[in-house]
Parts: sequence; structure tokens; C-alpha cells
Amino acid sequence: MLNISKINKVRFEKLLPGGIRKSFTLSEKQSKEPIENISSESLAKKEQHIEDLLSTGVINLNKPMGPTSHQVSSWVKLIFDVKKVGHGGTLDPRVTGVLPLAFGSTARILNVLTYSSKEYVGVMRLHNNLPIKRIKQVCCEFIGPIYQFPPVRSAVKRQLRVRTIYSLEILEHKGRDVLIKVVCEAGTYIRSLINDIGLVLGSGAHMQELRRTRTGAFHECDSVTLHELKDALVFWQDQQEESLLRNCIKPMETLLLDLPKIVIHDSAVDAVCHGADLAVPGILLFEEIKCTGQPVAIYTHKGEGVAIGKALMVTDDILNTKSGIALKTTRVLMSPGTYKKGWKTND
Repeated sequence: MLNISKINKVRFEKLLPGGIRKSFTLSEKQSKEPIENISSESLAKKEQHIEDLLSTGVINLNKPMGPTSHQVSSWVKLIFDVKKVGHGGTLDPRVTGVLPLAFGSTARILNVLTYSSKEYVGVMRLHNNLPIKRIKQVCCEFIGPIYQFPPVRSAVKRQLRVRTIYSLEILEHKGRDVLIKVVCEAGTYIRSLINDIGLVLGSGAHMQELRRTRTGAFHECDSVTLHELKDALVFWQDQQEESLLRNCIKPMETLLLDLPKIVIHDSAVDAVCHGADLAVPGILLFEEIKCTGQPVAIYTHKGEGVAIGKALMVTDDILNTKSGIALKTTRVLMSPGTYKKGWKTND
């Protein structure tokens, strides 16, 4: 078991769940928490009171076909009788699949999902029969940065923009129907992508059906339906059975799993909660930071989300200096006073 108190600024790699290899850096200091307690999995599984989950938790909802994303959010608000439920990443009425929802103040940080990739499975219907070899050839041409115009019916301004397609795979082909899987940057319109593929093919094509199977750390296999949400709530209210509801509602930290992580000393927590920027001496443990300006999640050593900030230093800068501001705090997540004040004023 590796102990932070015995280490003086070293790098190491750790294999996280799902086979993902992460690069971490330890800085010198006093905590005696074993490093095995700090991982993407453990950060999202911190035990909270049900009441806290109902005020700040997140739901990985399996959206049905028919209602809009706003309608689904309103239904969940009515089911749980809460004041605010937000959704991350709008899905058209006919599109199904992963729709992250957040209660209360957590809805304000749903925009962190714009930094995460998304995965879709859909049916592309060609307007003429074409050989599969030609279809694969054209689909490969759309991997990488592409130009897109949002569809006429969209919630954003129709102007040319660049989005990245990380992978585009043909799963099945039958007649004019082609089943595709797309992994792409947030903000990519699959309907426009399919239309553009049809134009290059020369036959034309349209989106027949679409399902979102992943948004960042939210996967289809972990999603829950509206009926499951309602049943879990009734079990908790009538029989005080929490397990079903805990399977449906996850801690706020789940939204942050795709961001690089910085773990800070307890003495620095309250200052950050008051909006202070994070200085190098307050850093206990951090993942590799590759470029300035990228969003970073700040945690306590217990795995509690403290704030979100923008990196002002990369990994080498933090390692090679003992002072300076490493992170500009942009969104505070934890209430001031949760941790004992560890900073001084001139009063």
C-alpha cells in the first residue's frame, strides 16, 4: 500500500476500472490516506444521505421516444416533488437513450459534460442501394475534424462550426439501412453527419433512428427508466428501502469523473469554498494536466467535490515550483464552512 506521507513529488501510473490507465502525480505532505482510496470509481461511490442525493444528486436516465428532454425533466421534478431538475445534452423527441439529469444546484454544472465525448448508435437509411465497400470508404473520410451546420430545427444558432468524430463504425448493413456507431465530440449533430455522408455517397441519406449510448461517464448499461425511478421512490417512502433509490440517484461527483482531478489539503478546502484560487502548496495529489485552460475538478482526500477550475499550470510547472496559483476557481460546489477554516486574514 502506497502512503502519501512518504512521497516527495513523484509521478506514477494507475490502472483504473475499465482498463483506463491514468497518470497521477503526488506532492509532498502530511496526509496518510492510502492512494488506493482515490480513484474514479471510489470518487463516485461516496455514501450520502438520501435527502442529500435528492437535493444534489444526478440520474442517468434512459429517455424514451416521444417526449422532449424538457418534458422528461419536468416529469422527474413532479415524481420527486423538487423545485429544480436540469438535463445535460438535449435529445430530440424521437431520439432515445442516455440523458443525464441533476437535482437542485448540481444542474448548474451539467455543462461540464461538454468536455466529454458521446457515443451514438443509429440507423442511416440510404436513398439508393450501394456496395458496402463504398459506404465504408466514405464513412472513413468523416473520421477526424469535420465542418457542420446545425439542423434547421435546433436549439443553437445555425453557423458553420468544427466538431471531431473520434470513430465511425458500421455494425450492420441490410439493403438501404446501415447500422452505425459514432463516438464524437459533444455538440455533434448526428442527423447532419448522416445527411453529409449521403451527399458524398451521391445517393442521399437520412437518419431513420438514433440512440445515445454514452455521455462521458454515463453509460447505457447503467441507465434507469422513468418507471424504475418511480418504483424506487415508492419503495423508499413506503418501506424505507434505500437500495433501489441509491441505484438510481448517484452523487454529484459522478458528473466530474471525466475531468482531470486535483486532491487538496483539508486546510485549503474552506478557502476554495469561498472562491479563492488554488495555490501550489494546497495540492496533495493530481492527475496529469496537459494544457493550461483545461477544466479540472477539485476534491478533498475523502473524494468530496469541492470546486471546478481552469488550470493555470501544467504538470511540469506544478512539480517545479513551490508557490503560485495553479488553478483558477470557476465554480464552487461545496458550501463554505463544511471544513474548518485553514486560512488567515489581516483582521
